[in-house]
Amino acid sequence: MTLALQLFLVFAALSPLAFGGGAAILPEMERQVVGVQHWLTVGEFVSLFALAQAAPGPNMLIATLIGWRVAGLGGAIAATIGLCLPSSLLTFAIAGIWWRFRETPWRRRLQAALVPVTVGLVGGGAMVIAAGAARGQAAALITATVLALTLATRLNPLWFLAASALAGVCGLV
Repeated sequence: MTLALQLFLVFAALSPLAFGGGAAILPEMERQVVGVQHWLTVGEFVSLFALAQAAPGPNMLIATLIGWRVAGLGGAIAATIGLCLPSSLLTFAIAGIWWRFRETPWRRRLQAALVPVTVGLVGGGAMVIAAGAARGQAAALITATVLALTLATRLNPLWFLAASALAGVCGLV
């Protein structure tokens, strides 16, 4: 089986799980790409995630970058299609039904039940990225401090990003 086909199959399996957005599948994506397939290291995964977040465009550009890193252009195309196609087809198939039952009690209950699931999945993704980024005591301390300040204040997180970048430039990390 070619690498491009393997990438397609891995990302196609993840696609329907991304109902909370792309961040919801980050822990499983990291597990598949790093732990199961051994295509990347944790550090490479985190670096590609950071690059994907810094680049303009959809936040799941990481799939394209992983595909590119693993199997070049064919891998990038396969991973992107694998991530986008199944969930798009599923959304298209159920959108009419979902709209038709928009006022029913079961739909409101289902939607309410999916909120904590989505929050948990996104939180799991954040933990995977934080654990991979905290390489060493200084980086772990910065990660923990940024988390605490983000939760405790209403400051824009970009200030924390800038301060963390400055710490890296100054050689503190």
